[in-house]
Amino acid sequence: MRAKLPVATGKDVARVAQRLGFEFRRQRGSHAVYVHPEDGRRVVIPIHARTELKRKTLRAIIDDMRITVEQFTKLL
Repeated sequence: MRAKLPVATGKDVARVAQRLGFEFRRQRGSHAVYVHPEDGRRVVIPIHARTELKRKTLRAIIDDMRITVEQFTKLL
């Protein structure tokens, strides 16, 4: 059974990405790009003011970071 996704904003996800070693590369509008320096993984995070990410978007970002939902929840 899959773990339940937590409720998270774009800023929360960006914080988790930085804890995993991703570095902020650039931003265009409300979309920030984070890149992992070791293996080149790239994650695009929509950062809107106080707006929670949709489940499908959050799941896709977690998959792009190559971590599990449990790991993501612990890093929140």
